[in-house]
Amino acid sequence: MRIDESLTIASVPFARYLAMNKVTNIKRYHIAKVYRRDNPAMTRGRYREFYQCDFDIAGQYDPMMPDAECIKIVAEILDSLDIGDFVIKVNHRRLLDGMFAACGVPDDKFRPICSAVDKLDKTFWEDVKMEMVDEKGLDPAAADKIGEYVRFQGGLEVVDQLLKDEGLQKQKNAVEALEDMKMLLKYCELFGVADKVLFDMSLARGLDYYTGVIYEGVLKGHSHAKGASDSEEQVGVGSVAGGGRYDGLVGMFDPDGKKVPCVGVSIGIERLFSIMETKAKASNSKVRTTETEVMVVSAQKNLVDERLKLCAELWDADVKTEQSYKKNPKALTQFQYCEENGIPLAVVIGQSEIEAGIVKLRTVGTREEREVKREELVSEIKKVLQELNSATSS
Repeated sequence: MRIDESLTIASVPFARYLAMNKVTNIKRYHIAKVYRRDNPAMTRGRYREFYQCDFDIAGQYDPMMPDAECIKIVAEILDSLDIGDFVIKVNHRRLLDGMFAACGVPDDKFRPICSAVDKLDKTFWEDVKMEMVDEKGLDPAAADKIGEYVRFQGGLEVVDQLLKDEGLQKQKNAVEALEDMKMLLKYCELFGVADKVLFDMSLARGLDYYTGVIYEGVLKGHSHAKGASDSEEQVGVGSVAGGGRYDGLVGMFDPDGKKVPCVGVSIGIERLFSIMETKAKASNSKVRTTETEVMVVSAQKNLVDERLKLCAELWDADVKTEQSYKKNPKALTQFQYCEENGIPLAVVIGQSEIEAGIVKLRTVGTREEREVKREELVSEIKKVLQELNSATSS
């Protein structure tokens, strides 16, 4: 199952809300549970109940501007998670319609043929062609023409090449869709994400749902290899984001049938977690479960007042800080908490340090300690955190 199959479930309540409240333009994001009706393989990052992040823009706007922003959002999120190289594949529902018409596919076979083409990311063309001809009853000549088109992928140069194609030039849907794609790729370039976007004619899904641009975010090296068994799959989570334009959904819930153009994207949070955990295990690194940067540790009893004052000082300086909620915690217990939760730094205070106006700054991973003047603590913490972050990203 691909990510956009659950997008319908997530988008229906949103579309119903717009229709019921007569909302004609809104931009929103949403993180919540969605549900799948099949019984997926949970060991491969696929769950029946799972969390998903949705981002949607609704309203009547100029072409491709909201669509490009959705792509920008996905690129920023996947970049910030640092989970490896990725590509955002894009195509257009109306281009698929035009392509099938140009190839001689009968109207009643558009959807089943589209379903077959959609399998090209995980199986060979010969198998897809066999399904179209033997199971769907498509003329072999039409299947061969489809095979020529679905090999096209790239950037603006591919769009320009297809605009000169004699078969597509006769299809109004295809020409208009290609002009949309040209504009979309230009906007992606201006947004600085063109290197993450791939126009792919084999991306085909949702003919009963999407009305315009469709896209899918895939991690390179994590997609299911063509012809590979499940045991050969590296991580097995498939796409991690997907979406597109769905201009007809709101009108289905409006008593007057009034349509509100919408475009959106869904990001599979649990799938991303699955990849991050697998990556962490492979590198023998610990998955951080907290954003805390510093733990204030008391090395002796009766220092709760000093701990609280130090926490307040660090919070005021925008340093993410924790401390034990016990008045007299054991030092070893506090250090173990840091190690178990991936807290990189510990500020250690004792009576002698307080009297000398210093603290000890401990790097939890290496257990190295240095003495720091109290008035220089904030700047030293930020300096060390920057060094640790640079070392991690390199």
